[in-house]
Amino acid sequence: MKLLIFSDIHNDWKALERLLATEADYYIAAGDQLTWARGFEKCGEILQKRGDRVYVLPGNHESADDVARLCARYGLNDFHQRHFSVGNWQVAGLGYSNPTPFNTPGEYSERELAERLARFAGLAPLVLICHAPPQGTKLDQIRPGLHAGSSAVREFVEEHQPPYFFCGHIHEAEGVEVRIGKTLAVNVGKRGYLLELD
Repeated sequence: MKLLIFSDIHNDWKALERLLATEADYYIAAGDQLTWARGFEKCGEILQKRGDRVYVLPGNHESADDVARLCARYGLNDFHQRHFSVGNWQVAGLGYSNPTPFNTPGEYSERELAERLARFAGLAPLVLICHAPPQGTKLDQIRPGLHAGSSAVREFVEEHQPPYFFCGHIHEAEGVEVRIGKTLAVNVGKRGYLLELD
């Protein structure tokens, strides 16, 4: 089974169309399809081409209500704070970021992120997809010495060691892969990442 995971399209419709031209069983939009919640119609029309195989998380530029409306209108799956099974695997998603200096619509406190991640603790084997990257890693590095990820996400990954973790949010880290213990962790960005599960 193939999962194509991507994030941070920010209204780059050509990039979104290119991603959806890739054959996969599931398409997971890991947040910030839009910028400041503008462009829902065009986004929905493009995502609709893959219909019920599309799972959508809100980033920090969309609210959970925005994504719920988008999914209801275009026949997509609202993936925020939910999980589904792919064979023996559990695939879980949490949107929003930790607080930013920009006061965007999709932000949780670290405590709110930790509380929402806790519901995924018993899922195994787990593929975890969050908008927010783990703090203090190459996945959240804006420039040397400046990191903007989530401590709650990092603590969850370190404690539970899901085999796979995917994120976005920090554009400067797009395409970066690291190991956090046993976890392969990737900032997918709009390049995307095609994961094959047995």
